[in-house]
Amino acid sequence: MAKILLTEDDPNLGMLLQEYLEAKGFTTDLAKNGEEGIKFFLEKGGYDMCIFDVMMPKKDGFSLAKEIRMKDKEIPIIFLTAKSMKDDTIQGFKVGADDYITKPFSMEELLMRMKAILRRISKQEPDNQILKFEIGAYKFDAQTNSLSINYSQNKLTTKESELLKLLCQNKNQSVSRSFALKLIWGDDSYFNARSMDVYITKLRKHLKEDPNLQIMNMHGEGFKLIC
Repeated sequence: MAKILLTEDDPNLGMLLQEYLEAKGFTTDLAKNGEEGIKFFLEKGGYDMCIFDVMMPKKDGFSLAKEIRMKDKEIPIIFLTAKSMKDDTIQGFKVGADDYITKPFSMEELLMRMKAILRRISKQEPDNQILKFEIGAYKFDAQTNSLSINYSQNKLTTKESELLKLLCQNKNQSVSRSFALKLIWGDDSYFNARSMDVYITKLRKHLKEDPNLQIMNMHGEGFKLIC
């Protein structure tokens, strides 16, 4: 799998992230500050993704990203930060960030964002992505936005289809609200969150013919498709 350069000055968080990513199959080098981060990048090389804390001693994450971008314009960069100010987010994207995660965050959300970016930049053919799913008694085709059971077929809206595809890709696993909102709606604002709740209700109605299928609310986390 991918090789990751992780730069995080908090030793506890750094070790936890490194152990988690390696347990998920990623080769992960942990640098403890920005200067060590650029040294690893230049000397070790071969990285597929960078994950940088913003506030670090010796060299902050933004400065590190600028140096990395001078050497490699394509490598994806995710920023981790305790800050949530709009200006900091804008600065992150200006220096070439692919994503920006505010602490505290769940390990699962980071992993899902990493996988989404890696899928997007992958050189594999698009048809490697699974677009047809069997969920309980239903068959779902995300390419044609169709959901069928027995001889009955229902045409889903684009948002319904995108949301159901995300749930199918992570069936029996919790999908974070924030991740789903940013992936499908573009941001996790209050109004988009209310909109997503409406679409979840619609999907539950579409799936009501199979009583064994459930879209569960996971308190404080998000949703889970049980099948």
